[in-house]
Amino acid sequence: MKAWLNWLLAALAGILLVLTFPKFNFVLLAPCALTPLLIAVARERRILPRLGLGYLTGLIYWWGVNYWIQFVLDVHGGTGPTLGWLVFGLFCLAKALHMAAFALLAGWIIRVPWAALAVPALWVAIEWTHGPLGFAWLDLGNAGIDMGIPLRLAPVTGVYGLSFLFALMSTALALPILRRSRWQIAPLLLIYVLFLLPPLPDPQHGQATAILVQPNISDDTIWNPATFEAAVQRLQLLSTFAARDAKRQPDLLVWPEIPAPFYENTPEMAQEARFAGENDHTYFLAGVVGRAPDGAPLNSAELWSPQGIELSRYDKVNLVPFGEFVPWPLGYLAHKISTEAGDFEPGKRVVVSQENGHRIGTFICYESVFPVFIRQFVLQGAEALFNLSNDSWFGHSAARYQHLEIVRMRAAENRRWILRSTNDGITAAIDPAGRIKREGPSYQAVSERVDFSYLNGTTFYTRWGDWFVAVCAVLAAASLFFAVRQFSAV
Repeated sequence: MKAWLNWLLAALAGILLVLTFPKFNFVLLAPCALTPLLIAVARERRILPRLGLGYLTGLIYWWGVNYWIQFVLDVHGGTGPTLGWLVFGLFCLAKALHMAAFALLAGWIIRVPWAALAVPALWVAIEWTHGPLGFAWLDLGNAGIDMGIPLRLAPVTGVYGLSFLFALMSTALALPILRRSRWQIAPLLLIYVLFLLPPLPDPQHGQATAILVQPNISDDTIWNPATFEAAVQRLQLLSTFAARDAKRQPDLLVWPEIPAPFYENTPEMAQEARFAGENDHTYFLAGVVGRAPDGAPLNSAELWSPQGIELSRYDKVNLVPFGEFVPWPLGYLAHKISTEAGDFEPGKRVVVSQENGHRIGTFICYESVFPVFIRQFVLQGAEALFNLSNDSWFGHSAARYQHLEIVRMRAAENRRWILRSTNDGITAAIDPAGRIKREGPSYQAVSERVDFSYLNGTTFYTRWGDWFVAVCAVLAAASLFFAVRQFSAV
C-alpha cells in the first residue's frame, strides 16, 4: 500500500471520530470510526510513521471536537484570536500524543490472533489516561448514550465498556480487509452477552420536585452593587415564579454555577437562603465562592435548610485547566477565565449532604468527565445527584451538547437521577437510564420545575469502579509483550 494512502486513512479516522459526536452526532459511525486507522497502522511496519499516523488522527479529532476551546481562550481568557489559536494548537499537539501511542502499539497488537480483543483493550487503557494526564472530555463510549442495548454495559463497566464495544466492532471490520482468518472476528459473538444484561429501567415519574433556575447572566458583566443587585432580583423572580406555578412546594431550589460574585457567609447568601425557606420545606442549593484556610478561592456548592442554616459545603475537587487555573508553563500565554484573584484551589473530599431525610451529592461543571470520581458520591450514599454548571463559557458551540452527553452517561453508570442547573443551558433532568426527562431552552432566563426520585442501591460499576479498565490494561500489556517478542524481527 502506498504511503500516502495510509495517511489518507488516518485522516479519515479522525474525521469519522469528529462526526460521531455533537455537533454532528452521527453516532452510527462509532462502531467503524477507528477502522481506517487500524488498517493504516497494520500496513505500516515502521515505528515513526505509525506514530505519525496516530498523531494525525489525534490532531484532527481534538481540533474538530474541541474547537470551542479557542473561543474560550480568545473571548474569556483574554488571549485574542491569534494567541488563542496558538494555545489551542499546543493543546491539540499535546492531546494527540494519546492517539499516537495507540497507533504505535496497535500496529503490533493487531498482529496477534486475538487482536479483536487486544486492540479494544489497548484503546480503553489509553482512553482512560486522558483524565490523569491533564484533560478528559468525550470517550468513544459516550456515543452510545441513546443506544438501549449497548447502554446496558454502563452500570457494569462504565463508559469504557461501550468504548471497548465500539473499538471491537472497528477492529472486526478491519481484520477481514487485512485478510485475516475469519475465526479472528469470533469475539464479535460477545455482543450477544449484551442481551443477557439487565435492561434499562423503565421511564418513571419522579416522587420529589425541584426548581432549577437558569438566570442567563452574561459572563462579561462588570460587577458593581447595581449589577449584583439586578442579578439577585432576576434569580429571585425566576425562583418565585416557578415556586408559585408548582402544584406542590418544591423539595429543592437550585441555583447554578454562575459568574456573579456570590461568596459564602455573606448577608446576601443568607438572605437568599431565607428567601428559599419561605416555602416550608424547600432546601436551597447554590454555587458560591468559598475560601480555603489560606484565603484562596474555592469553587463551591452550598446547601441551606428551609430555616436559612448552612448545612454543608462541597468544594470542587477537579478544576478546569485555563478555566480555574492556568497550567504551567502557559501562564504567560493565557489568563484563566475566572475573574477571581489567583488560581482556584481544589477541594479535598467528596461531600454527601443531608436534605429532608435524604442524601444528595453535588458535582460542579467539568467534574462530570470523571466517572470514577462521580461514583464516589453514590458510594457514600447519595440518593440523587446535582450538577451545577456554567456552560456559557462555551458560547453557542457544540460543547454544551457534548457536556450534556457526558453527564447523561454518569446517570446511566450509577442508576441515579441527575439534575443539571446551568447559567444559560442546557438545564435538564436526567433519569437513571440517562434519558433526558425535561430540558430547558438555552440562552434564556427560565426556571424549570422538574420531578425526580431518591434512589438507593448501587450498580456494579459504582461498587467496583474502573475494574474493566484494569482488565483491559492487563490484556493489552500481555498482548503487546507477546506481539513484540513474536514479530520484532519481522
